[in-house]
Amino acid sequence: MDWYQERARRAGGAWEGTVAGLPPGSRVTGVVIATRPFGAFVALDGWPEALGLAKVSRMPRGMVLPAPGERVAGEVFWHEDHNHQVLLRLDAWT
Repeated sequence: MDWYQERARRAGGAWEGTVAGLPPGSRVTGVVIATRPFGAFVALDGWPEALGLAKVSRMPRGMVLPAPGERVAGEVFWHEDHNHQVLLRLDAWT
């Protein structure tokens, strides 16, 4: 099982608690654990089962994705129920 499958499995098992504890507008910090062409996956501080995603579609022109290992801060703007991802708007992108 690759890292994403394992994180997705854990996120799914804790999804109801994650959604209740991290409503839209919640401030979060974390570390980028992987990047893909569509965004950066973030391990959220204090939420070991949650999987954050900062999507490229929310990134202003001229910005770049944060690199794996980089600390980020931002806010929750949505929950993707179908894949148990917490969508993030990064402070660096505002």
